[in-house]
Amino acid sequence: MKILVVGGGGREHTILWKLAQSPKKPELYCAPGNGGISQIAACVDIAATDIEKMVAFAKREKMDLVVVAPDDPLAMGMVDALEAEGIRAFGPRKNAAIIEASKAFSKELMKKYHIPTAEYETFSDAEKALEYVKTAKIPLVVKADGLALGKGVLICKTRQEAEQAVRQVMLEKAFGAAGNTVVIEEFLEGPEVSVLTFTDSHTILPMASAQDHKRARDNDEGLNTGGMGTFSPTPKYTPDIQQQVEREIILPTVDALNAEGRPFKGVIFFGLMLTKDGPKLLEYNARFGDPEAQSVLFRMKNDLLEIFEAVIEERLSEIALEFEPGAAVCVVMASGGYPEHYEKGKEISGLNEVSDGVVVFHAGTKLENGKFYTSGGRVLGVVAKGADMQEARKTAYENVRKIHFEGAQYRKDIGIKK
Repeated sequence: MKILVVGGGGREHTILWKLAQSPKKPELYCAPGNGGISQIAACVDIAATDIEKMVAFAKREKMDLVVVAPDDPLAMGMVDALEAEGIRAFGPRKNAAIIEASKAFSKELMKKYHIPTAEYETFSDAEKALEYVKTAKIPLVVKADGLALGKGVLICKTRQEAEQAVRQVMLEKAFGAAGNTVVIEEFLEGPEVSVLTFTDSHTILPMASAQDHKRARDNDEGLNTGGMGTFSPTPKYTPDIQQQVEREIILPTVDALNAEGRPFKGVIFFGLMLTKDGPKLLEYNARFGDPEAQSVLFRMKNDLLEIFEAVIEERLSEIALEFEPGAAVCVVMASGGYPEHYEKGKEISGLNEVSDGVVVFHAGTKLENGKFYTSGGRVLGVVAKGADMQEARKTAYENVRKIHFEGAQYRKDIGIKK
């Protein structure tokens, strides 16, 4: 069986690592892949967003399954294009992936179907947005409507910060066309929880909970990033809260998409906040979170390929998810200067010294003449398990300290939350 995974980051490395464990022994390909991925899959030099070339390659090489992992190709309709050529694909079609591609759409969906979320207003006119923040309750959150690599959300603690955020997103185009429209919403407080959920549009199968650390620096300081580390599970996500979230947020979302003629087959990421007024939905992603996938899939006992096939064939009800007990912690090692300006091409050492049972997922690396070099902002995700969070953290950080490259930066507090 031949499987192509689209993408080239830590999430894709994790998916391929998990697929490689399948009893079906699939032949793995990745486009474009990265240095670490090249050790378990054949890397193909096609951009993740090049739908025409990706479909042509999958057709020519007779791929049995294509897993479309990143947000951009999903939003652009890669799954639709593959299916039109008779190629089986895992991931939502374009009309369902809009729940991530447009924050304005997703907020309207939440409002229409009474899914608990923050109060909000949507603006396509910068002057009107600026007028609104003059009287809006502070703090508030300014979000670019479109895809912005996880960085298009600005938390504004003062009115001046809010005005600056609107200008940055809508007028200075800090996130390009993604900022043509903004969503401005009330600031919610409480622990954040990420819940990745398989669905075939009929059945929901939520995975173990996780918690992301978005800010670049310790104590949640610094700029927003694509994610500096995760842990799974989060003790704040109790069985009672889980049942409430499934009843009030997850099931209503899948039902809403069906009602709108946008059936969703794939993974929905629910970004939640556990407020004093109960769980509220911050955002959707239309795919595995990164780096949430690293800590969650690391604990999953199931054959991931079997789940992918069950989703595509709409028989997810046959699957029972199982996760290893204890905890997993993923610490992201990033290039110096990330998420702003950083240099590439720094040699990475120490990868061979990592302890047994610890896995290093490559996010931004290249392999040249037997040596690994940095090639992105987030470079590596070091993932460890333990009987509890403390043990998983200890093992993860012991192994982070074995790996070196010039300018390496990482948070020292992954797995510790207020």
